[in-house]
Order: sequence, then C-alpha cells, then structure tokens
Amino acid sequence: MMYPEILAHIKRYIKLSPEQEELICSRLELKKFKKKQYVLETGKICAGNYFVIKGVLRQYYVNSKLNEQIIQFGLESWWIADQDSLLNHAPATTYIQTIEACDLLLLTEKDRIYLCEQIPQLETYFRIMMQKAFIAAQRRIGFIFNQSDEERYRFFVSLFPGFVQRVPQYMLASYLGFTPQFLSRLRAKKV
Repeated sequence: MMYPEILAHIKRYIKLSPEQEELICSRLELKKFKKKQYVLETGKICAGNYFVIKGVLRQYYVNSKLNEQIIQFGLESWWIADQDSLLNHAPATTYIQTIEACDLLLLTEKDRIYLCEQIPQLETYFRIMMQKAFIAAQRRIGFIFNQSDEERYRFFVSLFPGFVQRVPQYMLASYLGFTPQFLSRLRAKKV
C-alpha cells in the first residue's frame, strides 16, 4: 500500500526513486484510532514514531498535582512520539491521546534504522525533522519565559488560526501555560 501523504512530506526535503517510495511504504503500518483513544500510556514502551495522516493528538504529562500538562500537539503531516521511551527503550513518561479520530502511520525504530541503511538520504530527512521539533520546543520555552500570557495566546492564534478551532479550550490553555479561566477571559475580550 502506498501512502502519498508521507511521501509528499519526505520529498519536500529529499529526492526518492519510485523503488525507494515503495520500500518506505512497505515498512509503515497504518493505525486507526477513535477520538479520545490512547496511542501511548505512561509505563509502556513507545512503539515508534507516528506520522499523522488525519486527525489531532496531544502528548502530555500528568504532574504531581494530577494536572495534565500538554507538551505537544500532533496534526496532519507532523510526527509524534515519546522520544525518551523510544530511543532509550524506557517506559514512557508521557501519554499520547487522540483529540479527533486519527489515521497514523507507525514507523518502528527498527524499521527506521533499516530504511536509513537502505536509503541513506533518509538520515537527512529525519535529522531535519528532529531539528524542527527541537526548534519548536525551544521557541515554546522562550515564549513561556519571555511573553505575557496574552502575547503568547495572540502569537499562537496568529500562527495556527484553524488549529485553535480544533482543540478544546482547556487543552490549549494547558499547552500555553495558563488556566482555562484565563483563556475564557481572553477570548471574551475578542483577543
């Protein structure tokens, strides 16, 4: 089976032959999840990297006060995984849960390594994906430390206006680092 969404994404960064495209797709597993279903729970080993074909997910911790702290969202054409669990083969410390029904492509670490051996330029693709993820995390931390809550909200909405409509308000507040009540007040002001 061929997966045009992931092939188009990879080909934005590297060139692939038709044979390489087939090899990549042969190592992917399509996984379908219903709304609010867990892709990963704490204590389990992350099965691999998930490429989002359709839907929205969240990755979060539960802190000592039993509050959920969202650290990442995943939506179409994004990758999501508990990298610590995956790379260190350690129990996951985060949950990954669907917000909408999702179609995901699972690439196990074993298959990722195999594909990189067979198609060396895939190393470049995955390096770029990791760099982009690192930059996003670094920027988010910078925004939390350097912007007011209102500035952070305005900036996020300007970057992802459609996405904001797909995510419940309390999840957006968790991701941006403030309370749902504060977000309600901001939205009431028509920020």
